[in-house]
Amino acid sequence: MTSKVEPIKNEKILEVAKELGAGIYTPAEIEQIRRQLMVRYADQGRTSPDHIARVLVDAGLPVRRTLEAGAARYEEEFHDLLHFATLEDAEMCLIRLDELLRKFREQGDAEGESRVVEVAQLGYRRAVMISRNPKVDPAKRAEKEEVRQWFRVWLENPEAFFDWLELRKQAPEFQQRFGRRAAVES
Repeated sequence: MTSKVEPIKNEKILEVAKELGAGIYTPAEIEQIRRQLMVRYADQGRTSPDHIARVLVDAGLPVRRTLEAGAARYEEEFHDLLHFATLEDAEMCLIRLDELLRKFREQGDAEGESRVVEVAQLGYRRAVMISRNPKVDPAKRAEKEEVRQWFRVWLENPEAFFDWLELRKQAPEFQQRFGRRAAVES
């Protein structure tokens, strides 16, 4: 039996999915949708990854529920990588992504390189979603907007990113918004 709440919850799932804007919804994106629903709607947002996947499939969105054998071998490398509660965490995340990208390039592993870019794109989308969420503290939203910019620059030009980041952290506008602590700890 379908409750009156389920169609509303399904609409919320699709709304968050649209904001996430993934080309393909993998377990990582589905988990991000689940977390956003809980942040935005508390207990009313609780739902299972299976339910989210069904709603996405029913809406005609591309869903890949399991990792292909090749992609699964990379998951240990990427496990718990996208944690950026602070600017320092975000910088460490991008350092690790950059290390992985260089490693896979050196090994001639195009699939590994592609996976690094996918994870970075997910980080970018997470930062966008959090920075636009009115329920999140304004200071945290500002940090996530900054992190969004970092991911964008890294995705566009990873080779120049860390030079750019050092200059960015020295910029007066950055100093005013985030203080010296973020610039000093690098």
